[in-house]
Amino acid sequence: MTRAEIVLVGVDGSAPSLHALDWAAAYARQVGWPLHVVCSYSLPSFTAASLDGGYAALDDTAIQEGAKAVLAEATQRAEAAGVRTTAAIATGDAAGVLVELSKDYGLVVVGTRGRGGFTERLLGTVSSALPAHSRCPTVVVPLKSGTDEAGDLPTVAPLKRIVVGVDGSPSADIALRHAIKQARAWKAELVAVAGVPVGAGAGLLAWLPASIDHQQVLDDITEGLNVIVDRHEAENPDVSIKRIVLDGTGAELLTEFSTASDLIVVGSRGRGGFTGLLLGSTSQAVLHHSACPVMVVTKRCEDEKVPAAGDGASAS
Repeated sequence: MTRAEIVLVGVDGSAPSLHALDWAAAYARQVGWPLHVVCSYSLPSFTAASLDGGYAALDDTAIQEGAKAVLAEATQRAEAAGVRTTAAIATGDAAGVLVELSKDYGLVVVGTRGRGGFTERLLGTVSSALPAHSRCPTVVVPLKSGTDEAGDLPTVAPLKRIVVGVDGSPSADIALRHAIKQARAWKAELVAVAGVPVGAGAGLLAWLPASIDHQQVLDDITEGLNVIVDRHEAENPDVSIKRIVLDGTGAELLTEFSTASDLIVVGSRGRGGFTGLLLGSTSQAVLHHSACPVMVVTKRCEDEKVPAAGDGASAS
């Protein structure tokens, strides 16, 4: 099954979700895809002592009306940005709904640090769970704390610098392939970053004996990165990839790079599965601390053919 070339975005009426909507609309416009907006809700229930321990369900009429209002605002906002937009209400847990829908879409986008939507839903829960289980690449768009009103949302700028974490693992190789697609679609600078914590007195390799040449370790990592990047450049002659190897963990370095980048792309070695690890430690840490949007690409995204952003699409 081939996923549709459509961007899926989840909204809940909060400022972070509207900021994610703006980002998704800008992306959709750039690659020539339509946008599908989803607002989901779970009908709350509570134990009613007066019903002898039974459960009393709240009438969902008001909640549905709230969801409709959220979708109407989101649709108007996206269409004003020049993007073909459809919208739908879904019932169920937001993360579960988006995971299920992700198998049919080319990209799913959510916001984070969200609070104060019509159901007081924390988007933080969704943005932590969704990337691990999504069947397509997921972009989590952060919003700086203190921005509470939609009118105060920052303008979404074109992607000019994309940074991808590369550590030689299969998951990082998948991330690099997707980062190349994004760099091509946006005509952006692409930087491949590898890190190894060899600094004396700290880091995962601090136990190395003093006789070990730390510079040689960095040189070896650089050589390995060059082999990987050279192969991808040979397969994509229209894309030039800058290489950077630094002393430090991948999470630390990517978080630092996020302050001067427009998109961070990471893979994940997380086991997935709701009973297992949600994401690998690096991708989790970057999601929590990145100053710019983060694209997470897992092996699930490779299980089916995924349309390449910008391939055959007209940018505007």
